Amino acid sequence: MARVHGKSIYHVYGEIKVNKDPYQIILRPVITEKSTVLKETNREICFEVNPRANKIEIRQAVEQLFKTKVESVRVMNKSGKKRRVGRNVGRKKNWKKAYVKLKEGEKMIEYFEAV
Repeated sequence: MARVHGKSIYHVYGEIKVNKDPYQIILRPVITEKSTVLKETNREICFEVNPRANKIEIRQAVEQLFKTKVESVRVMNKSGKKRRVGRNVGRKKNWKKAYVKLKEGEKMIEYFEAV
């Protein structure tokens, strides 16, 4: 086993093993109208993820946490919006969003939705 990029990633005979906590990678589900429609039609679920996580780490974290098989992962970097309070201008933090598509035949991930 040879070390590739520090303490958390190892290269083992053509495979990349990631040793990060899945709870540090998947932060929360993003519940919007668009994500609800994608969940019902395309079997895609939207998550806010750690900005330093890549597609391989996101795939492995979802498979470990929810015990399902992932077909594909799409990621998107979102920039923080400007916010004003009086004459003071600030910014919200930048974040990363991941769309995770589940394989056919896998059970859908259920999480609490306020109706």
